[in-house]
Amino acid sequence: MAKDFEIEGFWQVYLSTLPPDSRYPTTYQSWYFGSSKEMAAELGDLVRHGVKTATCSLLWEYELSGDSLPQVGELSIITDWDGHPLCIIEALEVELRAFKDVDEQFAYDEGEGDRSLASWRDDHWRYFSQICNSLGRKPDGSMLLVCERFYLVFS
Repeated sequence: MAKDFEIEGFWQVYLSTLPPDSRYPTTYQSWYFGSSKEMAAELGDLVRHGVKTATCSLLWEYELSGDSLPQVGELSIITDWDGHPLCIIEALEVELRAFKDVDEQFAYDEGEGDRSLASWRDDHWRYFSQICNSLGRKPDGSMLLVCERFYLVFS
């Protein structure tokens, strides 16, 4: 795992790029995408290249962990699996949607696979089914997702 000072150093470099008269952000989250080293690397790379501008996760994960939902305006340092910083994103939109209600535009904005809704549904059904299994839940089309759109602030 990367040391906290590596992430804090990345944050300080980002802050140094802001205009002197800007209001400096004081807080950030730090996390990686996915559930494996390979997934974290692949999805982090898509974000760094501006392809991936959206993500989603199961609401049940937040409920069971007690973590708060992402908030609009919140900054996140995206890391690789080992915690090395890759980039910083800012949340633009956060909404709850049933799995079955995810649309073509959101699937495209997630930037994965061929960016089609069919591909998104297939890949995400498999992914969320594994998570549901680990949580003791049964996946279904009405399971709620925390759908977030973001933009790349710093890379």
